[in-house]
Amino acid sequence: MTVRLPSLTSLPQTENHQSAVTKSPVVAPKRATGGFALLDSLLRHEVEYIFGYPGGAILPIYDDLYKVEATGAIKHILVRHEQGAAHAADGYARATGKVGVCFGTSGPGATNLVTGIATAYMDSIPMIVVTGQVPRAAIGTDAFQETDIYGITLPVVKHSYVVRDPADMARIVAEAFHIASTGRPGPVLIDVPKDVALEECDYVPVEPGTVKLRGYRPTVKGNPRQINGAIQLIRESRRPLLYVGGGAIASGAHEEIKALAELFNIPVTTTLMGIGAFDEHHPLALGMLGMHGTAYANFAVTDCDLLICVGARFDDRVTGKLDEFASHAKVIHIDIDPAEVGKNRVPEVPIVGDVRNVLTDLLRRCQESGIKNIPHKNQEWLNLINRWRQDYPLEVPHHADSISPQEVIVEISRQAPHAFYTTDVGQHQMWAAQFLKNGPRRWISSAGLGTMGFGVPAAMGAKVAFPDEEVICISGDASFQMCLQELGTLAQYGINVKTVIMNNGWQGMVRQWQQAFYGERYSCSNMEVGMPDIEFLTKAYGIKGMVIRSRDQLNDAIAEMLAHNGPVVVDVRVTKDENCYPMVAPGKNNAQMIGLPKQLPKASVEPVACSHCGTTNAPTHNFCSECGNKL
Repeated sequence: MTVRLPSLTSLPQTENHQSAVTKSPVVAPKRATGGFALLDSLLRHEVEYIFGYPGGAILPIYDDLYKVEATGAIKHILVRHEQGAAHAADGYARATGKVGVCFGTSGPGATNLVTGIATAYMDSIPMIVVTGQVPRAAIGTDAFQETDIYGITLPVVKHSYVVRDPADMARIVAEAFHIASTGRPGPVLIDVPKDVALEECDYVPVEPGTVKLRGYRPTVKGNPRQINGAIQLIRESRRPLLYVGGGAIASGAHEEIKALAELFNIPVTTTLMGIGAFDEHHPLALGMLGMHGTAYANFAVTDCDLLICVGARFDDRVTGKLDEFASHAKVIHIDIDPAEVGKNRVPEVPIVGDVRNVLTDLLRRCQESGIKNIPHKNQEWLNLINRWRQDYPLEVPHHADSISPQEVIVEISRQAPHAFYTTDVGQHQMWAAQFLKNGPRRWISSAGLGTMGFGVPAAMGAKVAFPDEEVICISGDASFQMCLQELGTLAQYGINVKTVIMNNGWQGMVRQWQQAFYGERYSCSNMEVGMPDIEFLTKAYGIKGMVIRSRDQLNDAIAEMLAHNGPVVVDVRVTKDENCYPMVAPGKNNAQMIGLPKQLPKASVEPVACSHCGTTNAPTHNFCSECGNKL
């Protein structure tokens, strides 16, 4: 994440800082409370939905919200737990590309938001988090429901404010939206003491786009010399690979990525966050790479001679053993956050800038230079990848006595190919990433923090944003119980989210690791004792519940779920001991996967000399690392 900005409002504002704000057109001030100033500022930033939960310290803001809601200008969604509010705002932001907004009160209300704030921070999601706080005079006295939420959240926000003067509210909101949504996106906290929300001031609106912050100038255009250097490396490469992350989604760069891939015949693999940035039906698509990525994507990244990293951060779940990740490849790294470029892997060509802007400039320079598609330039490389694709496909098991989770996901995808999909975290998340084919912003999953309980509230946020679109949450029986209270929110507002639970009676991924790496000692991972009857539970909330126990029920039950006009929770009893493969074991490189559909051929132990240039190559290489000729 970008380096934190200096604190702007933890202390009384100075005249010097005020000069950093571009004045709005002259508007006569009006007497208004800090709470009114907050809500009016949110309206000016086109906020339509707020996800939140009231409490004592934030009640003055909710009192003003009551009046605003009466006009229909803003809709408040009352969640059952503040964590649900943060995840719903997060899901709204991921689905729309806009800034999500959530409210919580002081003390436990604010601390309940922390997991959701950290989830958004790790995945670079733009969000405004408004918390109530005890009155200014009580701050630091251990007052009832006082916590230092400013201090608590410092490591997991892009920036934060404590509002000391209601007259600063409009400027703070405008700055917060600007910071949250520009550069590398992220959550911004605004902590509002109760008396600030109640106090009247001479309120002057600050319109969106009118703030200028000294020292905050995200680089959005790439360096021309570096872009030219990238083009040169791409033209020289025989085995290029595009490695695409969440920055491509945030930037909206999917068309540019497709154009680049097709211009140079470059295969494309994505991170968990990058799913949807490239059409997974395209012949150049390799799916996800990393710990549970496709075998052919992991082999490709091991054997490539040029890795073009677009909006990704060389996360450990992607790289496996870092010093063996694309170890014979040159690297081009494009990212808007300079702190990420060179953090885990030093690139030959670093390019700091907005992904879409950089790729647009790169493609324009190629066009101006007359660079055209050479259909067979990388054909040997593509043939090798296609052979891997045939030899090591993703498999959908069909057990005689149970339904495999992969079968369920494939069937849902077949019946709802264009839905928004949210997931919780675990095996079901990885199977969904492997088998769903998603468009841009239609894959919504907690990647960096890996937050169980994320799926249902995130789906609420996406569905509120797109009421006419199908929104489906893929969950697990353990994850679902983390935030199942949000069924009450679905029921209250009739939010038509479909939730499918892969119920194997375990914390599935924990069980898989215990089986593989802990001698089958299944400590505290079985969930069968105490598992609620999901169908009865959902009916208690007034929501349709369904159970699928056999394969012959699957097709019709999914169709019934999708046809129902209202929220549905489907409990699918899947194979209890199904494991998620392929899998890169801890400490191994990406080519050392377990659970492949057939045994890999034994590698030669002798180094291989290139017949063209004489360079000695590792026995695992298919192409010479020096000249690119086939070995």
